[in-house]
Amino acid sequence: MTDCLGLLLVVAVTAANVGDREAATGLLGRLRELHRDILLVWADGGYTGALVDWARQNLALTVEVVKRTDDTKGFVVLPRRWVVERTLSWLMQSRRLCRDYETLTVTSEAMIQWSMITRMDRRLARPRACGRR
Repeated sequence: MTDCLGLLLVVAVTAANVGDREAATGLLGRLRELHRDILLVWADGGYTGALVDWARQNLALTVEVVKRTDDTKGFVVLPRRWVVERTLSWLMQSRRLCRDYETLTVTSEAMIQWSMITRMDRRLARPRACGRR
């Protein structure tokens, strides 16, 4: 899960037999514990249904599903969904994450966090252009 800038807030890696909706309950719970000030979560169409009501009742989170309209044909950039796709692209630049080397989900989560920390460290350490402060 990312913020509006594409920075990681919470990471959850699950086994392949765990569906996105089941994993989302734990992920949203961790999000609520770590970031109490977040009230709105954007999600794609796979998270419709009972998850929206569950998050509102149990966590006081508003889950807004960003859907594609039925009359749209071809590729269309959907609002807010590109932020997550951009973050995934950034993460795939790490050689360790390009292949599935890890056997434990906690190790995969740690590698994702390590990759994002490395990316942000490089961004903060790069020299600024003249005149920018």
